Amino acid sequence: MKRSSLTPLHGVAAMLVTAILAACASAPTESPQAPSVAFYPSLPNPPRIQHLATIASERDITAPASGFAQFVLGDDPKVQRLKQPYGVAMSEGKIYVADSRASGIAIFDLAQKRFKLVTGSGNGRMKRPINITIDDDGTKYVTDTGHNQVLIYDREDRFVSAYGTQGQFKPVDTAIRGDRLYVVDIQHHQVQVLDKRSGKLLFTFGKAGSGVGELYHPTNIAIGPEGDVYVVETSNFRVQRFTADGKHMRVYGEVGGELGTFSRPKGIALDRTGRLYVGDSAFENVQIFDNSGKLLLFFGQPGDKAEGLNLPAGVTIDYDNVEFFRRYADPRFNVEYLILVASQFGPNKVDVFGFGKMRGMEYPPDDKPAPRATATLTR
Repeated sequence: MKRSSLTPLHGVAAMLVTAILAACASAPTESPQAPSVAFYPSLPNPPRIQHLATIASERDITAPASGFAQFVLGDDPKVQRLKQPYGVAMSEGKIYVADSRASGIAIFDLAQKRFKLVTGSGNGRMKRPINITIDDDGTKYVTDTGHNQVLIYDREDRFVSAYGTQGQFKPVDTAIRGDRLYVVDIQHHQVQVLDKRSGKLLFTFGKAGSGVGELYHPTNIAIGPEGDVYVVETSNFRVQRFTADGKHMRVYGEVGGELGTFSRPKGIALDRTGRLYVGDSAFENVQIFDNSGKLLLFFGQPGDKAEGLNLPAGVTIDYDNVEFFRRYADPRFNVEYLILVASQFGPNKVDVFGFGKMRGMEYPPDDKPAPRATATLTR
């Protein structure tokens, strides 16, 4: 993406909750997995990221039909496609996508090459799932803005319970640290911290505003390798970092139309070195910052090509399932971990990128995690 294509958002007042969560529908289009030649930065520079694959329907994880069969039979209307994804997670060879228009969690089993849509039942039937977080034991926490609850499902995707009483919160994302479940409440502009096993409220932090430690339309959350909590504020155009107990530590970013600033930030993930990956649905890219807030790289751009992003929302990083995508990488490119990005609009629904290095090229030393911050970042 060229810098000229980044457009600032005019006015915080124009940012409504419905605009943050809603996106336009598009006609479903097949986007089969295929090797990609998209590198970031582009060759002949030493690349760090390669676009590997796109997943938009169940056909993308099954054996593709021959060209002749597709010509004779056409598109199969029974093929299940992602409609409007927001959050994405990966665990044990499966990609889980919170599809708000399908009212369920789409599960792509890469090992078994199977697809299913989990919608829940009874009190656990989903209405508008936005995000999904998977604990180490396979327990799944789904934020549902139709129920205004966090719905909990077990390892076998069976409904267990729901957290959230009437009027308590409008949850859009969660993160887990130990026995704590951090719930982003977009309605009350705060983070509620629950006991993950009982749902009991432990404490909250944040309040409506744009000052230090205040939040305005927080949407996404991530836990860093040091245990700190990173919260994206879509209407404050920034990321804030807090301790695990909710004490403010620093601010990343500001509103603007240039790389290194934000227009409509949403998804966030951190790698093991503490680098921040922040998706911006207005810029339609993902920007990578070191832990001091320095812009390192960006990837993705608008469009309907293989690597195109369109209203990107959820961003997640996965170290454990690289082998399922290594065959899509350039033979010279060593993939260290995966970056998954969910787009709400356009033909590409979940794009998979690989972070790594190209054999035979020289790279500068990797960025090291910054010391724990004690003051707000000033620009």
